[in-house]
Amino acid sequence: MNAMEIVLATRNKKKIEEIRRILDGLNISLLTLDDFPYCPEVDENADTFEGNAIKKAVEIAQCTGKAAISDDSGIEVYALDGAPGVKSARYAGDQSDDFANNEKLLNELAGIADESRGARFICIIAIALPDGKIQTFQGIVEGHVGKNQLEQWDLVTTLFSIPKGSI
Repeated sequence: MNAMEIVLATRNKKKIEEIRRILDGLNISLLTLDDFPYCPEVDENADTFEGNAIKKAVEIAQCTGKAAISDDSGIEVYALDGAPGVKSARYAGDQSDDFANNEKLLNELAGIADESRGARFICIIAIALPDGKIQTFQGIVEGHVGKNQLEQWDLVTTLFSIPKGSI
């Protein structure tokens, strides 16, 4: 049987390798945007994680004529009314890196007591088919934001280090 072809709607090398590991052993041929250089970068300008994931998957499915998978994820801090939210990857500015995003978040939470640093990490995965069918999946982990930062880690693993129920 021929392998199902799915386009991963990203050029992020770390994400591509992670998805390849997850799908290893399945009858799926994973393609990336590098296989379709004519597909444009999708502007993630939706107000929700789901909106961004759907937008990317639909646009790439339309561009390639193949099933496309996309995701959007981030952290929502309750004391900051849900920030950084959909801007998690660019919280300190469009050209910011993980360290700068972490630093901004920690500065905004300075002086906030541990019990008031509740947050949740959200990930939405969208699959869009060329015929217009869309399916989404959501994962949420409740926890709280720590007070330290390690340069080699990203926003979630550095700050969101204590999932609810683990202590």
